[in-house]
Formats: sequence, structure tokens, C-alpha cells
Amino acid sequence: MLSDREILSTLEMLRNEHLDVRTVTLGVSLFDCAAQDVGIFCDAVHRKTTSLAQRLVDTCNEVGEKFGIPVVNKRIAVSPIAVAAAPFQTEEMIAIAHTLDKAARDTGVNFIGGFSALVEKGFTGGDLCLIEAIPEALAQTERVCASINVASTRAGINMDAVYLMGQTLKEAAAKTAHADGIACAKLCVFANIPQDIPFMAGAYLGVGEPDAVINVGVSGPGVVRKAIDRARKNRDSLDLGQLADIIKRTAFKVTRVGELIGREVARRLDVPFGVVDLSLAPTPNVGDSVGEIFQSLGLASIGVPGSTALLALLNDAVKKGGAFASSYVGGLSGAFIPVSEDLNIAQAAAAGHLSLEKLEAMTSVCSVGLDMVALPGDVSAETLAALIADEMAIGVINKKTTATRLIPVPGKKAGDKAFFGGLLGEATIMAAPKGDLSSGFIKLGGRIPAPTQSLIN
Repeated sequence: MLSDREILSTLEMLRNEHLDVRTVTLGVSLFDCAAQDVGIFCDAVHRKTTSLAQRLVDTCNEVGEKFGIPVVNKRIAVSPIAVAAAPFQTEEMIAIAHTLDKAARDTGVNFIGGFSALVEKGFTGGDLCLIEAIPEALAQTERVCASINVASTRAGINMDAVYLMGQTLKEAAAKTAHADGIACAKLCVFANIPQDIPFMAGAYLGVGEPDAVINVGVSGPGVVRKAIDRARKNRDSLDLGQLADIIKRTAFKVTRVGELIGREVARRLDVPFGVVDLSLAPTPNVGDSVGEIFQSLGLASIGVPGSTALLALLNDAVKKGGAFASSYVGGLSGAFIPVSEDLNIAQAAAAGHLSLEKLEAMTSVCSVGLDMVALPGDVSAETLAALIADEMAIGVINKKTTATRLIPVPGKKAGDKAFFGGLLGEATIMAAPKGDLSSGFIKLGGRIPAPTQSLIN
């Protein structure tokens, strides 16, 4: 049970600490839209998606107003298009992306995810056509997001897919050079992708999911930081164990709020409630930063020595608090460290406190991975692929979800600024290895076998 003081602190979160629900995402299955003609398929996709989502934005706003808790983003996630649209060729996949974009505009949602493929063990024809379509599809649409799963603990790492994604990133960046390669900001490469992510750009609706479902992403890094600051102001002798307990209790309250909102939206839309994703997801706004939590816990900046240990503490406390608060926890559920989307992290990178190598080390203990990392435009496809491969290995060996959103910014070099706008923010371009130092390894191809631990269950 919550004490009176904890109830009052929750009210304080609502009134003064900008507690919100970061995203309510409606999952829509497209498998019953299957057709041999792309026009018929696109019509069925648009009709079903808009029918189910036509009241999503208004309902989220009404529920948010009722409880005094705003829902910041309203989104849609659909079945992986490479599976649902398997018979179609590359140009037809691009047409499907336009249909998804139109459905997103017509329903007023921020993003629509699911332009996705699962290729950890190999490719189908639909997978290859979708990946080939990604650069053009993301360049020509505004709200479509793509994700490709190239590795899993049970399957290992598909290095042919990894190399292909390095090449795809280069092409996607070139097609949106006028906007600092923003197409790449809508593309995630995953290991161990969950089927119920509500956060973009990774969201899609897995094959084991219902016909329609509501998944909720909570957030609250600013709330966590202020809880820590209050506790340390009132008690000078708090140690890390006690501070972890404060984070855990705060995550509990934030998660309960998220589930309350999600269940009410699901009830009003008459669809099942799915999961709460506990992730601390920052924004470029002042006071809504995961990086600031590091400073509240005694580090000069995120990225300095001690950052990996502190992030492990933070990630674990968030999971423990959230898991106690809800029986339906899913998605990524941890702490995000997206470089451009977190003002404090972006500043740490600009100041030289956070390097690409340190960022990779930190991803071994947190959710997602190398997220919204701007790189020099001349970085090679092979180097991009090698960075992806390293991140996939962290996920595969540790049996956790990892991902990359790498953005090679055309025409810019390390130290320059990249501007993506809105929630995507801006970032100083991080230094990356020059030349083809990894190309011999990447071009070997094949599949890195699954680790032995995956066979012992």
C-alpha cells in the first residue's frame, strides 16, 4: 500500500514535475488484409487501420484530460510488412509505405511503425524487397518507421543482414541529405526485438499478438531526478542502495499511472490492453533528461567513469519498481540513452565526456543501444555494419534487447551539429573510425552462431 506521503508525492508529479504518458500505441494486425494485388492490399490496410484508429487521438486526449495526465504521443504499430505483404516487390513495398503514411495522417497519429522484417536467420523474398525499399520509403514519407531484427540469442547474428543494413543506412542518409539524413532516424536495427514495443522507431505488432491491442510507454526521467534531488536534500547520508529504492518506488508510481491511462483508453476503444513499457524515455526538453539523473547521483556528466555502473543501477531499479506495479510489463522497459533526444546527453557528447566507445559500453546494461547517434557523413557502410554487429553481439550474449539508430550525416564531420527537429532533437556528430578497418571481417558474411547458453533451457 502507498503511504499518505507517497500519494501526495504522486500528486506533486502531476502538478509540478510534468509527469505524462509518453505514448499510447495501437497495434493493428494486417494479416487478414492479404491479397495478390497491391492496390487491393493497400485499400484493405488503409481501411482497417483508419477504422480501428479513428478515435485513438481523441480518446487519448479525453482520458488524459479526465485524469489530468497528458498522453504526449499517439501512435500505430502494424504487423511486419515483410510478412503481411510478402508477395510484393520493391516498388510495391514503397506504395505500401505511402499507404501507411496516409493512414497515419488521416488518424492524426505521430508515427506508424511496422515497416519491418525479421531476418535473424535468413531472408525471404519479401524481406529483401522491404529492405531494398527502405531508403526510398523513409525518404518519401513523414511518419513511417522501420525496424529490422538481424540477430537473436537463439539464432545468432545474420552478418549478411548486418552488412546490408550498413549499406541501407548510407543510401537512406543520401536520399535525405538536405535534412541531415533524417530517414535514418526512423530506422532501427535490432537484436532480440520484442513483439509489443510501443516506442518508435522500433514498434511493430508481432505475429503472436491480438488483432488489435493497446500498449503504453511511460517515461518520467524528470520525475525520477526530482525524487532523487528531494531525498538527497532532506537526508545527506543516503547511500546508493537507499537511492535505488527511491528510484524503484518512483518507477512504481509512474507505472501505475501509465497502466491506468492505458486500460481506460483500451476500454473506450473496445480493444484488449497489452503491456506497459517502463522505459525512461527522455526528450530534448530541459528537465526531461536521463543524463541529469547521473548528475543528481554525483557524476559530473554522463559518460565519465562510473557511468556504466550508475546506469546499471538505474536500469535495474526501474525494472524492479515497474514489475511490482504491473503484471503486464513488456516492450523494452529500462533506461534509454538516445544522444540527440536527450539534451543533457547531447551536451555531454559535445563536451567530449561521452564518446562512441563509452556509449557502447553503457549499452551493455541498459535498454535499446546506440540510439540517435549522429556520425560523420563519410563513415563507410562497412564501419556502420561493424558498429551494428558489435551492438548485436552485446544483445545476443546477454540475452537482452539491443538496437542501433545510427545516422551518417551527409556532408558533415565530427564536431559539427546535426538538426533533426521535434522530439528527435539535435546532436553533435560523434567521431567514428575512418577508413575500412573492419571491411575484411564484415565482407566474410554468413551467420555468427548462437551462443551455447541459448541451447541450455
